[in-house]
Amino acid sequence: MLGRAVARYARIKWPSPQRLMSTVAKPADIRNMALVAHIDSGKTTLTESILLKSEYISSSGSVDTGSTITDFLPAERERGITIQSASIPVKWKNWTFNLIDTPGHADFGMEVESASRVVDGAVVLMDSVEGVEAQTKRVWGQLDRYGVATRLVFLNKLDRPGASFSASIASILTHRLHRRPLVLTLPIASFDPQDYLHAEPGVQGLVDLVKWEIWKWDKAGQVTRHPIPRTAAEWETFELLPSSHPVARELLPARTALLDTLSGFSEPLLNTLLELPEDDLAYGTIPTSAIMPALRAASLANQVLPVLCGSALKHVGTDIVMDYIGELFASPLDVLPEPLPRTAPVRLLAWKVGWDKRRKTWNTFVRVYSGSLKRQSVLTNHNRHQRERITKLQLLYANEAQEVDELPFGSVGVVTGLRVTRTGDTLVSTALKDGEGSTLPNIITPPSVISVSVIPQSHADLEPVTQALEALSRTDPSVRVDMQEGQILVHGMGALHLEIVEGRLREEFDARFEFGARRVSYREALGPNYGSAPHEERVTIAGAEVMIAIKLRPLEADEVGDPQWDGNIVVNKDGKPIPYPQSAAASEELLLAAGIASALSNSPHSSLPLSHVHVQVVNHSSPTMSLLSGASAKALNNLLRQTGMGRIMEPYTLFKITVNEDSMGKVAKDLTEHDAELLDMGSDMMEDDDGTSSFVYIPPASLSPSASNVMNKGHSAAKRSIHALAPLSRMLDYNSRLRALSGGHGQFEMANAGFREVSAARQLEILREIGRA
Repeated sequence: MLGRAVARYARIKWPSPQRLMSTVAKPADIRNMALVAHIDSGKTTLTESILLKSEYISSSGSVDTGSTITDFLPAERERGITIQSASIPVKWKNWTFNLIDTPGHADFGMEVESASRVVDGAVVLMDSVEGVEAQTKRVWGQLDRYGVATRLVFLNKLDRPGASFSASIASILTHRLHRRPLVLTLPIASFDPQDYLHAEPGVQGLVDLVKWEIWKWDKAGQVTRHPIPRTAAEWETFELLPSSHPVARELLPARTALLDTLSGFSEPLLNTLLELPEDDLAYGTIPTSAIMPALRAASLANQVLPVLCGSALKHVGTDIVMDYIGELFASPLDVLPEPLPRTAPVRLLAWKVGWDKRRKTWNTFVRVYSGSLKRQSVLTNHNRHQRERITKLQLLYANEAQEVDELPFGSVGVVTGLRVTRTGDTLVSTALKDGEGSTLPNIITPPSVISVSVIPQSHADLEPVTQALEALSRTDPSVRVDMQEGQILVHGMGALHLEIVEGRLREEFDARFEFGARRVSYREALGPNYGSAPHEERVTIAGAEVMIAIKLRPLEADEVGDPQWDGNIVVNKDGKPIPYPQSAAASEELLLAAGIASALSNSPHSSLPLSHVHVQVVNHSSPTMSLLSGASAKALNNLLRQTGMGRIMEPYTLFKITVNEDSMGKVAKDLTEHDAELLDMGSDMMEDDDGTSSFVYIPPASLSPSASNVMNKGHSAAKRSIHALAPLSRMLDYNSRLRALSGGHGQFEMANAGFREVSAARQLEILREIGRA
């Protein structure tokens, strides 16, 4: 393993100090962007290809051999998956990409959450065989949540058997990711038309419809670029694509669709098109300079979704992706609500915290939202009301660092040695007075769905284990730790997440412990005796009487709970949301929120967290503000006790199981026997669209000969899919069950479907399981 690490870093071409400074110099040239996707769509492979093309590395590594730059954790190399996001500044032409490679597995959604908060653009990868998948939709929703408007789709793995460019475009429409996917490149499976008849998979070239040129890759991976003819005379001598070639027939229809779509958002481009002569080749004469402003403006406004394609493994299309990231994605200046003054005070957001075991220090990943961050400056943590000294600034290349003296506006970098800062905290200049520096929008932590007990090996190990858990929860906010009846419980996002937590505790923090049995993380709803009027509770705290008036009710069916509040809604007397504690300035509301959060996290009936509860603080009075936290916790706890025990809720998951047809019956029977609800059973092939694509150009299926070959083989060779909704508690061992049922050929993917109330019989089972019945 050491030799593999040495080989990996030997490939890195470390930047010179001059190039390092230019990497963070101009905000207009910065592109803060992430690669997001469903698992196994090729994000890390595309990252390696980008690093190779930008000359950051001399040769590309492989996920299969554990030699990639961004997957550097031992668990990532062993499992061949990305577990934590990794940031690398990449220099490409005049641009600097602060590239964040994110995990694709649902259990590590917190990493995508934090990355989505600080990027201005995202490349969404799709496997061209699968199209839109469960996690594709989930990461799309995360980008929506943080307002990441500029995106492009990269249809990857076009060299795989069964890859379909047209079906992938159709899946974007079918799953309603965007109304206007806009094809910018067409794939050329082969430059020999006869190969299309043999239905061989591959991608030997790409057509750039904007710049009106063809990229051709030879067997050695070398690329040449060829301009596409613009006149009839040029077409007569153009030999690269003969007229009989399937792609040649689509060049003008594809470019016409591209320009017609963009002209709907650009008056200058529309006028240019109206002035064209009545000629079949006229659309091919429009220069790139007339198209790019309209394309960039429409991309920034999220009016279109640019779609590119290729094969990251073979470095086909990587150059084009990088060009369009620079040309279309927003810079930090493009997303400012108003121009910043030159003397704007420093304000930055901590979007990730990591522990550097080798250097024994905390690395805090930050994005600078105003001002310029310099070494030896002192900032105020706006969330925790403590000062932090900036002693060292770095640009982090995966897990290797280079020191810099300054992080200017718009840049992403690392501050080492911060004492109290956590993910989501805002740090501001100490020159700002209280109330002047607004807290930046926080990063939402997804709710945990599974837990496990942690048993120290000896009494002497208790404190080190507790400290290790506290440190780990600082690096990964989706890990929640609490004590129940003297037992340490760790809550996570899934079974794989807990396996990684166990490994990190041992390897990074040298903790000595054992894990108990896994169990899902249940929730309790509000009891039936809540009443319609506010309840005034008088409690005694430190010898002083405090009055808290609270109104409780369950959420309505159409109300969506606040993820920060674990699916609850907490408002003040005016009905305005009360921010979750540690995301607001010091105030009475902050202290009230801290007490309410404490009471909601531990039901007096079941010790479970409460969810789907609407809490309104109607009134309060206290001799001193400091008593409000304890008083609100005690008052709400008393009120919850009076409402009685509510219904227990357990987490449900959406499953997509892909198996051979001969295993369908056994798999479906097993699902129903484990309380799953079958939602759909059918072929995994894309159905015809419902008419929504009538205004969107979808290339013909003939451009993907390998996909046509798969469909022509008939249903016996096709995979079949089952979509089901199931309680997570009944599916913890599903990997081994499916392997046995399908002879090792089945695959499944899952996505969180929220919490559902259980039956009375199931509630009794759960209460017995947690020792409350």
